[in-house]
Amino acid sequence: MIGAAAMLHGPLRVAAVIAMLLIGPARAEVTNRIVATIDGEPITGHELRQWQQEQADQGQEVPPDQALEALITQKLLEKEIKAQGISARDEDIERAKRADGVVLGPMSVREYPAPEKGGINVPAAFRTRLELYANIRPSYVRAGLKAVAKKMDLVMVRENLEDFYVDRNMYQGLGEFKPTAELVIAMGKITAGGSRRIARVACEIARRRRRKKLTIVHKNPVLKMYHTLFLEEARKVAREYPELEVEDLLVDAVTALLIRTPERFDVILTTNMFGDILSDEAAELSGGLGLAASLNRGDRSAVANAGHGSAPDIAGRGIANPASLMLSTAMLFEHLGATRKDRRMLEAAAAFTRVVDARLGSAKTRTRDLGGKMSTQAFARAVAKAVLAEK
Repeated sequence: MIGAAAMLHGPLRVAAVIAMLLIGPARAEVTNRIVATIDGEPITGHELRQWQQEQADQGQEVPPDQALEALITQKLLEKEIKAQGISARDEDIERAKRADGVVLGPMSVREYPAPEKGGINVPAAFRTRLELYANIRPSYVRAGLKAVAKKMDLVMVRENLEDFYVDRNMYQGLGEFKPTAELVIAMGKITAGGSRRIARVACEIARRRRRKKLTIVHKNPVLKMYHTLFLEEARKVAREYPELEVEDLLVDAVTALLIRTPERFDVILTTNMFGDILSDEAAELSGGLGLAASLNRGDRSAVANAGHGSAPDIAGRGIANPASLMLSTAMLFEHLGATRKDRRMLEAAAAFTRVVDARLGSAKTRTRDLGGKMSTQAFARAVAKAVLAEK
C-alpha cells in the first residue's frame, strides 16, 4: 500500500498518517519524526485509541518518515492541568519552535481554569510565542456539497497579534483593566510594521491566485487614526504589486456583501477582530465551520489549527467531522512546500485537499453531520487510503 505513493512517497505517507492521527488524542511517540504530544480532547480520544489497537492487532506500525515533524497538540483536561500545573508548558512551546510544522487541535478554552491556576489559552500562547502574525482562512463552495453561497472562492488574511485581542497584544500583561467596579477599559493596538507585514502576506497570496484581487477591510470613519494607519500601510505595500486590483471597504458593508455577492471577493485583508468574525461568516456560508481550514504562520513557524472549537458532548460517538483539521494540515503542507521550494510537499498538499474535498462532495463518503453515512473513523480511513493511492 505504501509503495503505491511512488514519487510522493514521503509527504503522502505523512499525510495519510496525520489523517488518522487527527481523529485521536496524541500522547504517544508515533514515529521518530512525527511527534504527537499532550492528550487530546474527549471528542477524539476514543477514536484514536480504537485505531491504535486495530493497528496493533494487525501487527502494523505507523510508517516512519523524515519529511515532516508534526507536533499535534490538543486541549489538556482539568486533571492534566492539575497534574502538570499549566496548559501550555515552556517545553511544549520550545518543542513547537523546533518542529517544521505544528497541528493544533480544537480546544474549549472557555472551560479552562483561570490563567493564574494554569489555564493558559493555548492557541493564543502559540500565536504570541511563535510570532504567528498571519491567520489564513480559505472559504470556497465544493461541488456536490450544499452551501448557502452559490459561488464563493476567497481567502481571508487576518492580522493575528494586534488589535483588541487583549490576551496577546501586549509585551507584558493584559490590554484591559478595571479602574472601578463599573468600568472596564480595553486597549487595541495597531502598528505600522504589523500592518505592513500582514499586508505583504495578503499581496503574495493574491498575486498567486487567478483573479489577483485584494480587498482591504476596515472601519476608519469611526476609528480614524487606528484603522487609517492600517489602511495606509496596507495600501503602501499593495502599490508594490501593480498586477493586483486593490479596493478597500468598510467592515459593515463586507458582512452584507459576503451574503449578497460572495463571488466578488478574492483575497480579503483585515484586522484581528474583524478577520475573526468575517472568516467564520465566510466559512458558514461556504458549507459550515466544520469545513473551515486555518493556518497560523509567521516568519519561522507555522501552525495548522481547525477553524472551529471542540464538541465534548459527542465524544466517543464517531460522528465528529475531522475535515477542517485535515484541510488545515494540507495548508501547512502547502506552506512548507512553498517556503522550502519542495515540489513533493506542494503536490502532497494538493492531493490531501483534493481527496478530502472529493469525499465531502459525495453523500456516500461524507460524515453524518453533513448528511452522509460515514463515521469519523471510516472517513479518516477513506482519506488515508485515497491519499496513499495518489501518484
